[in-house]
Amino acid sequence: MKYKLLFFSLLITRLSWSQGCSDAGFCTMGAMKPDQGYNSRIQVKLRSIEFTHYVGLTRFKDVVYNYVADVNVGLNSKTTVQLKVPYVFVDGALANTNGIGDLSVSLTRNIVNREAFQVNATVGSKIPTGDANIKNAEGQSLPMYNQTGLGTYDAVAGISFITSKWLLATGIQRPFGDINSTFLWSDWIGDPLEKKALEYTQARSLVRGTDIMFRVERNFRFTNFNFSTGLLPIYRINKDVINIPVLEGDQVVGYKDKIIDGSEGLALTLLISGGYQFNTRLGLKVINGFRLVKRPTNPDGLSREFVNNVSFIYKF
Repeated sequence: MKYKLLFFSLLITRLSWSQGCSDAGFCTMGAMKPDQGYNSRIQVKLRSIEFTHYVGLTRFKDVVYNYVADVNVGLNSKTTVQLKVPYVFVDGALANTNGIGDLSVSLTRNIVNREAFQVNATVGSKIPTGDANIKNAEGQSLPMYNQTGLGTYDAVAGISFITSKWLLATGIQRPFGDINSTFLWSDWIGDPLEKKALEYTQARSLVRGTDIMFRVERNFRFTNFNFSTGLLPIYRINKDVINIPVLEGDQVVGYKDKIIDGSEGLALTLLISGGYQFNTRLGLKVINGFRLVKRPTNPDGLSREFVNNVSFIYKF
């Protein structure tokens, strides 16, 4: 056992920085979660709480920290409710921000349970409890990379197929309404940080596109330790849209929608994860990934160049 613990410690050290999932949270909800446990028998412990430390580095060198509480409550042996909320800290190039993130709520149902495989389905929502329009001390709206929330209600649905060796999952996330961001380049003209601010994509009244995800993972399970690797493609099927001012000279005479080219298409991530179960109640999990393909632009601020997740799970 000591060799397995040593291997797991090395895994954490070597994979601490990597490229990760650039989604709005739905790839960690219910049936769409990575590194799911498999047991052909009915689960004895129907409740769990998971605490996750997340750190990510954006393409603009902002460092994002999330501290996530993830609570799962079994209504019965087949149905589970999940509540997940992060507290977010951003050490940004333009400003430092912090606050509660968006709440995720989902219901997962085991619809097929066989000796060789399981099929689970999830429906849920993202609720905008975070702030999507934080401003700096001078009253300038900050980019979405600095925000603690996305400002929209999102509908989420997904399904998974699990065996002792494989996890296949797919899901969809559909946002409703626009984000109440007012971030525009024009607000930063003449500011000492103007050059840096112009690197971020404008996000005034941003309407995010719909995302579809797929997940395929191969799991290697031992008595107390498991290791998995897989691919996570997320495809944004339509382009993001923002609302920008129309100028006549220096005067704003109205606003118009602008479609953001490069905000749609594929983001593909290679995932590597490991977990160790200390006993029937307490476990540790590390999830990392390397982005193989990324979209040219992310006005919603969800893209990360590097990410690392370390989670402690307590079942009761």
